[in-house]
Amino acid sequence: MVEQLTGRIRDSFFVARREQDAAAEEARDGASPDEKRADSRVAMEFASLATAQSRRADVARDELAVLEKFRPATVSASAPRVVMGTIIEVEDGAEGRTIFLAPVGAGIELTMPDGDGFVTVVTPASPLGKALLGRELGDTVEVVVKGEPREWTVTFLA
Repeated sequence: MVEQLTGRIRDSFFVARREQDAAAEEARDGASPDEKRADSRVAMEFASLATAQSRRADVARDELAVLEKFRPATVSASAPRVVMGTIIEVEDGAEGRTIFLAPVGAGIELTMPDGDGFVTVVTPASPLGKALLGRELGDTVEVVVKGEPREWTVTFLA
C-alpha cells in the first residue's frame, strides 16, 4: 500500500511542477507587451497559479519525504489494534468503508493489495483517523461528519 501511495503522490508532484512551469511561462511570455499593458490581470492570474502549483509540489515533496521514512507496523494477532499502516474496515450499519491509516495522503483512493476493491487513505490528523488509532476489533467510535454524529464499528484489521 505504501508503494502505491508513494506513486500517487509522486505523480501529483510531477503534475504540479509541470503545471507550475506552464503557468509561469504563460505569465512571462503569454502575451505581447501591448497586451500585458492593457490587461495586466491575466499575467497576475498566471503568476498566482504558478505560485499555487509550487505550493502543491512542495506539499507533495514533503509527503514523499515522510513516506520514505514510514514503516507500517504489523497488527498483532494476539491483540489486534489499529496502528499506522493498518487496513481497517468500519461499518455504521448502513454503509461500510475500507481505510488505510497512513501519515500522509488523506483522501487518496488506492487499489486493495489483491485488486478486489478500493481503500481510502485516512490520516491521524482527521477526526476518523484520530478516533480509530489504538482501537480494537469490535470497538465503536463516534465521529462528527458534516455536523452529524456517526458511529463506526471496527469490523476488520489487517
